[in-house]
Amino acid sequence: MTTLHVRDLVKDFSVRTGLRRSRLRAVDDVSFSLAPGRTVALVGESGSGKSTVARMIARLERPTGGRITATAADGTEIPDRRYRDHVQMVFQDPFASLNPFHTVEHHIARPLKLHGVTGTAAETRERVEQLLERVNLHPAADIAQRRPHELSGGQRQRVAIARALAPGARVVVADEPVSMLDVSIRLGVLNLLARLQREDDLAVLYITHDLATARHFSDEILVMYRGRVVERGAADEVILHPRHPYTRLLASAAPNPDVSAGRTELLSGTRAVEPTGPGAAPPADSGCTFRDRCPQAMDVCSRPVRDHAVAPGHFAKCWLYADGTDRVDPAR
Repeated sequence: MTTLHVRDLVKDFSVRTGLRRSRLRAVDDVSFSLAPGRTVALVGESGSGKSTVARMIARLERPTGGRITATAADGTEIPDRRYRDHVQMVFQDPFASLNPFHTVEHHIARPLKLHGVTGTAAETRERVEQLLERVNLHPAADIAQRRPHELSGGQRQRVAIARALAPGARVVVADEPVSMLDVSIRLGVLNLLARLQREDDLAVLYITHDLATARHFSDEILVMYRGRVVERGAADEVILHPRHPYTRLLASAAPNPDVSAGRTELLSGTRAVEPTGPGAAPPADSGCTFRDRCPQAMDVCSRPVRDHAVAPGHFAKCWLYADGTDRVDPAR
């Protein structure tokens, strides 16, 4: 069993505009843990920094600040040279994450060989077929000899999941794994991930912009906006009782006729301020990054804000809760 710890994670990118260079902070002070057998969903709109967090966890990007560590069941830290044995990633695009020139067997056998999981060619082939069967690709021997263009999108993503599990990974980072698949097969892929998690006691980071799947396939939800986690808590608590104005905006935008009235009320209060965009760097004063779009923004929102408890285990990074008073939904 492996636990992942993300502490005070920061990522800056250098951006050139004409002759000028500027800094874009894509991830700002993000912290959370991934425990065996649990799923944490990272939710937010495009440009919020979700995929950047995933790429840093997968060691595809180097953090500007903070630490990412993995610990074994006895609490000892896993050394860097063994990190990728335990932490693997499933990418968003199943069409781009597999090399079209190689067979499915090659894609799964390669991590087996790189991580020293099997020895002989026969053992490797047997292990490849076992992994394909685990992700419900039958007949495994036939699928193994196909190339990616001979598979459907859902089948390719199942191959990508099998490849992630090949080294024996116990932490899986799933970066919007179903967003590019047909609606009819998305549920099957998510159910597959849920089954594999139960069977192998996996720790899963599920990155998505879909609040509905985040609620049903995760234990905890972290809501990101412009690089910061603005709300966190148990999945049902965050979705059914969103406290941060941005989370409420996301929830109200979902196509649910039961909450149409709440959506109208929230949007009608939005201030006429030009937003800086989800990918823009946070303001230099480190105040609330949502204040230029928030219908309840106050002068104090320009000051640095910390997490405030709004319910047991439920936190919102919002000045509305600084004195312990719920100013968003007095009826609750």
